[in-house]
Amino acid sequence: NPELIHEVADVISTEARAKFNYSVSLGQRNRYQGLTMWTPNINIFRDPRWGRGQETYGEDPFLTSTLGVAFVTGLQGNDPDYFKVIATPKHFAVHSGPEYNRHYFDAYTDKRDLWETYLPAFKATVVEGKAFSVMSAYNRYLGASATASPLLLNDILREQWGFEGYVVSDCGAVYDIYKFHKIVPTPEEAAALAVRSGCDLNCGNTYSYLTKAVEKDLIDEKEIDLAIKRLFLARIKLGLLNAPNKIPFSEISVKSLESETHQKLALKTARESMVLL
Repeated sequence: NPELIHEVADVISTEARAKFNYSVSLGQRNRYQGLTMWTPNINIFRDPRWGRGQETYGEDPFLTSTLGVAFVTGLQGNDPDYFKVIATPKHFAVHSGPEYNRHYFDAYTDKRDLWETYLPAFKATVVEGKAFSVMSAYNRYLGASATASPLLLNDILREQWGFEGYVVSDCGAVYDIYKFHKIVPTPEEAAALAVRSGCDLNCGNTYSYLTKAVEKDLIDEKEIDLAIKRLFLARIKLGLLNAPNKIPFSEISVKSLESETHQKLALKTARESMVLL
């Protein structure tokens, strides 16, 4: 039911804005009070040993694409100038294997499986859904870290699909580049490789080594500036740099949180989600 999924996502973004508006009124800007949602999880669920599989839409690329677009557009809204929140389809890409080795696993597919199985939902949410953020994956793909893959993050995502938003790493994924994948030996090199390959934002602390990376001529400041521009564009499109009286969606109040209408939608969604085994 794509229409229902879209409605659910719209409610999620409304309640997120309500929490954000209330938090700002208290002078708080903490975790879980912001406007960048790390969802939907649109990985193709092929291996039951993966602990995040229950978050996905299953093993079918068409179904996942359809519901992913409905969810992304519901979250981000239809305002011509501003995002209600920013959606982040994840984890890009070829990420659905066993949990235990996700930080050092090298995924392999042929081109057909990549394009027919693992990429359709990401393409749909970016091209059709206009998702403004994408989260990279922990694993390697064909030898390169998915968080520092020119093929995935630049050639496919930006050049072929026209993605104009920002890429955020999964938490600790830049650390994995040198610590577990051992693609490079130092955090400075890992940070430089990730930024240069198209990862704009690091969930973790490895980008704190970018200063040393510049000093060691591992990366140029202009390359970092490109990532910063993408991140500030996201803040602008969320209205975060506006004057207080010109912040979009500022009329959404805490009265919407768990409102009767939203509770009824949650109940309806739960009923429609039941599956008989």
